[in-house]
Amino acid sequence: MAAADLAQIADVDIDPHGVFKYVLIRVHAAPPSEAPAGKSKEIVRGYKWAEYHADIYDKVSGEMQKKGYSCECLGGGRISHQSQDKKIHVYGYSMGYGRAQHSVSTEKIKAMYPDYEVTWADDGY
Repeated sequence: MAAADLAQIADVDIDPHGVFKYVLIRVHAAPPSEAPAGKSKEIVRGYKWAEYHADIYDKVSGEMQKKGYSCECLGGGRISHQSQDKKIHVYGYSMGYGRAQHSVSTEKIKAMYPDYEVTWADDGY
């Protein structure tokens, strides 16, 4: 997989409204065996259906592996997405994966939702 293929993976995929768990995932392009380590990018995934952060990571990493990528979970937290007020707040941590770097997640979300007020805090669970 070429680095250009990484650009086709959405930086952010989160539910359109509500409070839910999210994970920050680093996706690696798998280099040819004789090539140096491949490129990577971070992606944000958050869904209400997930009971555990691992549910999201397992689903996304499985999808990415089918496309020839490898993944690592960089941490998790929660997202409060108030679509009517155009506000997103990123906070908390994952018991299994630890706290994601919310500043990285927030920057990616801001790029996807430029007309929203996007904030983050290390507080809460």
